[in-house]
Amino acid sequence: MISRRELLAGAGASLIAAPAILRAQQLFTAFPFRLGIASGDPSSDGFVIWTRLCLDPFDEHGGMPTGPVEVDWFVYDDEGMRRTVQSGKVQAWPELGHSVHVELAGLEPDRPYWYRFAVGREKTQLGRSRTLPLPGKPLARLRFGVAGCQHYEDGLFTAYAHLAEEDVAFIWHYGDYIYEDRARQVNYERNGSPRIHVRDHVGTECYTIGDYRRRYAQYKMDPDLQAAHRAAAWFTTFDDHEVVDNWTSTVSPYQPNPELFAIRRAAAMQAYYEHMPLRRAQMPDGGAMRLYRRTAIGDLLDAHFLDTRQYRSPLPCKGGFDPICPGIADAQTTVLGAPQERWLADGLRARDQRWNLIAQQVLVMPLERRDDDGSEQIRNVDSWAGYEVARQRLLDGFAGLGNVVVMTGDEHQNFAGELRRARHDEAVAVELVTTSITSGGNGWVKPETAARIRANNPFLRYSSDRRGYALCEVGRDQWRTLFRGIDQVTRPGGTVSTLQTATIERGRPALNLS
Repeated sequence: MISRRELLAGAGASLIAAPAILRAQQLFTAFPFRLGIASGDPSSDGFVIWTRLCLDPFDEHGGMPTGPVEVDWFVYDDEGMRRTVQSGKVQAWPELGHSVHVELAGLEPDRPYWYRFAVGREKTQLGRSRTLPLPGKPLARLRFGVAGCQHYEDGLFTAYAHLAEEDVAFIWHYGDYIYEDRARQVNYERNGSPRIHVRDHVGTECYTIGDYRRRYAQYKMDPDLQAAHRAAAWFTTFDDHEVVDNWTSTVSPYQPNPELFAIRRAAAMQAYYEHMPLRRAQMPDGGAMRLYRRTAIGDLLDAHFLDTRQYRSPLPCKGGFDPICPGIADAQTTVLGAPQERWLADGLRARDQRWNLIAQQVLVMPLERRDDDGSEQIRNVDSWAGYEVARQRLLDGFAGLGNVVVMTGDEHQNFAGELRRARHDEAVAVELVTTSITSGGNGWVKPETAARIRANNPFLRYSSDRRGYALCEVGRDQWRTLFRGIDQVTRPGGTVSTLQTATIERGRPALNLS
């Protein structure tokens, strides 16, 4: 006979031993790696590998037990997995949604590696990543991809299937990995006419950690997105929709109470960390994340990854596509915040690389947005055009370098133009804007509108309204960016082509298009 005390003690011991039992006896009720795997933030001797255990993607805890689970990880030096170069165990903690972030170090520079995770007999697919060349090492060329703005409801992630087939050292994701709004259910154009409805979000608009986890899980189950993560390491930064549309610092246009918005922002940032291949240095602290960072790639490129949301002053004017208002010229406003501005200026002054990549989220070109014969000049104030004094400081920092390329997202279009401190000054940099993966569907910009925008902005050399991504091919003296476009995203089978190629010669910040 077993006494009541012995029975309770045995039950407690079973609960404590639950993680080991889960590993040994395969008590998972579903495949635990449904959200895939990823690698990110590569360096010359390693990178981060990521996964998240998730039995039920639409449960706020992923259908997982409320305790840690031990996960095995393996790194191989060949695709056939014949030789394991590193391996280990890591705890997947419920406090982080059972996500794991393994920071690898001690690997050889400038070469591919393969990796996977396992819990007992459950194993992930095989992922591929790559270390970067040693800082300062002579490097002849580099190829990387740029992507972002992937509204789930606007289309299929076909562009990612094509990007996964490109041979790139890494992918930079400029933001809007998820969209936070509820299911649309009915889709329509800006003029109210019907638009093809592709698929719906699950759940309500995102406010809590459970809401954001559910949304990331839905996106991450997409097979094309998973393929792009398996193919290469990603550098990631967020824009606005990872939290809420058009937020800046402690301000949301939809929540006048900053204390309440702080709760939502903290939940969003925790979920972002849980689902991105980021280092411990980027873990949220008090509802904030240190996402701006710099990577030196050989002697060829300094990549400066900026954060244009957490430190930005509130949007001026009415906060949208607005007539110019006095707030645009306010000298006290900022986009980057003083510490990040100093950090960027110090990095640019080093002048020890062939090229400087400014990887950031919102348009620097002050585009005149009028699409009619109105007399008022229109700006998108949710961009650098809403912060003219801060924009001029940024451009002043580029002057005299002759090697700055600004890569931007957010616009759901491709743009290519030259950045000038004043409209008729000599160009100090080139800006290349990468279109969206899906946001905007098959397109919404009328040809006559695009032509008018180009006519009103002589520094703008190219635009196109297609979904896709960009490939950057960086050489010692020449930078080429290929704008890769998908013919349609509302049904399977979209094909990819190169829409335009932008070329920049080192020492001459001007665009050549072909």
